[in-house]
Amino acid sequence: VQLQASGGGLVQAGTSLTLSCAASGRFSSYGMGWFRQAPGKEREFVAAISASGLTAHYEDSVKGRFTISRDNAKSTLYLEMYSLKPEDTAVYYCAALSGYGSNWSPLGYWGQGTQVTVSS
Repeated sequence: VQLQASGGGLVQAGTSLTLSCAASGRFSSYGMGWFRQAPGKEREFVAAISASGLTAHYEDSVKGRFTISRDNAKSTLYLEMYSLKPEDTAVYYCAALSGYGSNWSPLGYWGQGTQVTVSS
């Protein structure tokens, strides 16, 4: 599967942004997720969604602020981000995942990343 993330930008704290990840290949067969990497830090998990879209799992710091969703008919993954904080600043990557519940692992298919910068 090939992935291309988009939708990043420079926004003010407290505002919203929606990221998209367009996929080709067997998108509907995979769990999908978002990761992020801030400058000088390791890439970290943000959110995951099952192949069906029925279940989702979030990293604690984004629970209640971010919503992951997918449209299998359009082969597109989304991340709606609300109440953004400066600490959300990072490059955001979409990825194909294996797993279920709260246990997800990247399969090695990554999008190119999209920059999100939140100013205070």
